[in-house]
Amino acid sequence: MAETVVSMARSMLGGAISMAASAAATEMSLLIGVRKDIWFIKDELKTMQAFLVAAEKTKNKNMLLKVWAEQVRDLAYGIEDCLDEFMVHVGSQSRSRRLLKLKDRYRIASQIRDLKARVEEVSNRNARYNLINADASSNIDEVNSNMEDIRSHSAGNIDEAELVGFVKPKGELINMVDVNSRDGLSKVICVVGMGGLGKTTLARKVYESKEDIVNKFACCAWITVSQSFSKIEMLKEMIRQLLGTELLRQCLKELEEKAVHVEDLASYLREKLEDMRYFIVLDDLWTIDAWDWIKSIAFPIRNNKDSRILITTRDVGLAAKCTSDSLIYHLKHLQIEDATNLLLRKSRKTWEDMKNDKKMMAVVNKMVKKCGGLPLAVLTIGGMLANKKVTEWESIYKQIPSELESNPSLEAMRRIVTLSYNNLPSHLKSCFLYLSIFPEDFEIKRRRLVDRWIAEGFVRARSGVNIEDVGISYFTELINRSMIQPSKVSIEGHVKSCRVHDIMRDVMVSISREENFVYLAGDNSTRVAEGNFRHVAYHGSKSQKIGVDYSHVRSLTMFGERSMELSTSLFSSKLRMLRALDLADGHFAVSQKDINNIGSLRHLKYLTLRPRHLFLNMHKLPASIGKLQGLLSLDLGYSCITTLPTEISKLEGLRTLRCRNQRYSNYFDNEDSCERWFNIVCMPLVLASEPDQRASFFAELPMMCSTGFGFPKSYGVKLPKGISNLKELQILEYVDIKRTSSRAIQELGELTQLKKLRVTIKGATEKKCELFWEAIQKLSLLYSLYVDGENLEWLSSVSFAPPLMRSLKMNGSLLEIPNWIGSLMHLVKLMLYCDGLKEGERSMEMLGALPNLMLLRLGFDSTIGEKLVFVAETFPNLRNLGVYVMHGLREVRFEEGALPQIAEIRISQGQLSVGITGIKHLPMLKEISLVGQGQVAHLGVLQGEVNSHPNHPVLRLSNKLTPQQLGDVVVQGSNAIQVEEAMGESSAILSEQAAAGESFSQVPIGSDSEDDLR
Repeated sequence: MAETVVSMARSMLGGAISMAASAAATEMSLLIGVRKDIWFIKDELKTMQAFLVAAEKTKNKNMLLKVWAEQVRDLAYGIEDCLDEFMVHVGSQSRSRRLLKLKDRYRIASQIRDLKARVEEVSNRNARYNLINADASSNIDEVNSNMEDIRSHSAGNIDEAELVGFVKPKGELINMVDVNSRDGLSKVICVVGMGGLGKTTLARKVYESKEDIVNKFACCAWITVSQSFSKIEMLKEMIRQLLGTELLRQCLKELEEKAVHVEDLASYLREKLEDMRYFIVLDDLWTIDAWDWIKSIAFPIRNNKDSRILITTRDVGLAAKCTSDSLIYHLKHLQIEDATNLLLRKSRKTWEDMKNDKKMMAVVNKMVKKCGGLPLAVLTIGGMLANKKVTEWESIYKQIPSELESNPSLEAMRRIVTLSYNNLPSHLKSCFLYLSIFPEDFEIKRRRLVDRWIAEGFVRARSGVNIEDVGISYFTELINRSMIQPSKVSIEGHVKSCRVHDIMRDVMVSISREENFVYLAGDNSTRVAEGNFRHVAYHGSKSQKIGVDYSHVRSLTMFGERSMELSTSLFSSKLRMLRALDLADGHFAVSQKDINNIGSLRHLKYLTLRPRHLFLNMHKLPASIGKLQGLLSLDLGYSCITTLPTEISKLEGLRTLRCRNQRYSNYFDNEDSCERWFNIVCMPLVLASEPDQRASFFAELPMMCSTGFGFPKSYGVKLPKGISNLKELQILEYVDIKRTSSRAIQELGELTQLKKLRVTIKGATEKKCELFWEAIQKLSLLYSLYVDGENLEWLSSVSFAPPLMRSLKMNGSLLEIPNWIGSLMHLVKLMLYCDGLKEGERSMEMLGALPNLMLLRLGFDSTIGEKLVFVAETFPNLRNLGVYVMHGLREVRFEEGALPQIAEIRISQGQLSVGITGIKHLPMLKEISLVGQGQVAHLGVLQGEVNSHPNHPVLRLSNKLTPQQLGDVVVQGSNAIQVEEAMGESSAILSEQAAAGESFSQVPIGSDSEDDLR
């Protein structure tokens, strides 16, 4: 019996071995076949990509070639998808895993066979119709010549505020606004002109004119209207700009018990504006219905404070319905000389160059004449010429539509933009078209855009150059070519965000749709998508079924409410080829059930949730996150996630990791915090929700209770051990040092590529703090650090910091400024929100010696003595200064030779019984703000200094200063003191915020408005 059992066992074992050997042989045979086919389609893909580059030059002149290029492009997309599938499901797996994935191999092998058959058919089609000929092939050299290295400098970029030919129109429009009139009547002024003529530029120059506009009104606002706008969001923005962020928060808080309606916000705004003198710009108004609505609902009828509303529009008839003929400013085209100046500056040439080259002079004269005096046309052509040799300018001229010379129509402008697009290097074309994803007039952050370009594979890595820097050079080149417009600039002059001119956007949307590149599903979309679009963006919630095949979609971007079509999970396997999922501007919640399926998106490289609302159900990042081996950027924004899973350490290519906790500590200070939180916050939301949502909430309530409802008192998250595996990580925020293990803290020092780090050390032991700084000292590339803590005294014993530090922010208790800060020669931004700072003279001497410091914030319960003195030859590069809440401070004095570059000063809450002196010694000063409940003596003396200052700065006071506190103020001259009607962010200094890169109003520590310098 035993022998029979042994015999049977041997037989079964032999059969199993034989089956395994057979399966292995089959797997090996299939593997060899698949790899051969992979090599074949890789070679085909390279050939296709080269052909598509060559075809760009002639496809618009040859309809057959254009159709065939579209087919080749679609096939190339299919090959790229197949190669990605191979790498994810096969190429990176162990042998044991490959045996288990035989089904995937058969599927991929089948895809490759189909692709090979399509390649052969496409090739046969070319043979039948002779689509590729010598002329098309000869263009390869010409196209390659355009693929020059992207210049990273922006010397050729001309800021809109410096455009020539606007001095006279600005003066005329300011006279029309007539701010000195005191007849009590509100007036509406309209600027009319065709697209590209510079209406917005002119209005912006007037709006930013401090001496003529800002200091004459209690509050100002710049509102972009456009063709489609959200009424409720517009009202929120008007309240924010006109009344301040704090009052907007109070308004929303008062209305939070019921749904916020348009009329509620409108009523609040009208009531506040009724007794205020305001100046509002409504840029890009399209319809009389929009004006009627804005006028009737937002502006008080009984305002008799000489308020002004400035409108820009293309429609003369609309302007006539908004105001009288005498208040309509018709913007004219540029004069020949002005247009020539602008073209030369944009193309990086001079009048001297033109005089020395007769051929150049002739073509410039013809170019200017053909551009018809349109600033946008001149800028666009100039940006194109800057990247061409002068010998090529004649051929560019011949391509400009002659209609502009006699009839500058919008169609002609579109042809100019299309011409500019066609002359882009091939690697910039996809980057440019990708911008069509974003809504009209949307402000696009540079980092967001560059990170997405990289995730999509648009940025080509160069030897010895960081790929992010290559992406930034692409962004800069598009600005230099005037394809995009800078909208926000950092304190160092780097463009941080951009917008796209509406004519530019019209062209890019048209091309994107034609090439099946981007499909926009908006509120008014009824058209069913034709073709396999690779990028889909939802602009609103009312879009109809568009019929997109999501299995081919590479990026999905959501703006506004969730689309009805996407009622299923955003992390569904139907979206398996997704590379970028961007929900940063989505106004809907992602549930824990949704996020649990994240592992199905194996190709994902860019994921941004950054919720706008409270994500009650998203409290844990699932272990399946470890499957996303290609993930480069993960931004969870403010969520209820308190701990990152161990599997995060598997994402070895991750460059950006952002995860911040919601901070609702007010509800968690007592033992009954959970009950209070549930009764005050949750219960109203739950009871008001749909039945299925209520069921879902109560189903997940036990899990939420086990994690303390996901609301710690810290912004930070706990890092797992193994975080050192993320060798490519450059941005990490926020880390909770207290809850992170000592081993994981030490591993931070192994993240040698880290450039930006934000941490909280509240409640951490001294030992952990020491381990943290030991790790910091190993990060030689770190340039931005934010430390939030209760006690920062241990920093005084530190002797070394990363030498390339450019931005340092600290919040906590600190008696003296550490000596090592004085060694940070590259420091540009320093923000010290610290309790109890002493030894003011020594500290200011050390900080004043920093050669590159441009922005300084000191504040929050600091005590640096009775005097804050800025002595001669200190702070040589400081542009922005903010001093907050210093107990015992009696005087702020600026000595001659100090702060030679200072432009803006903000002093808050101080009890300045001696006052502020020495303003006359600050030659570059543009604005000084005194806000809060503090007392400032001798304001009359200060006003006198302001009035006599040659730079005509603005003195801005808070209305919370009483007449007794104003004391001996003498109001006279054009620089009379302006008393703000509201606290918070004032739109009156928006232009300077753009130049400085941030607002002067107090912002949450570590918020996005204090972004990095790059």
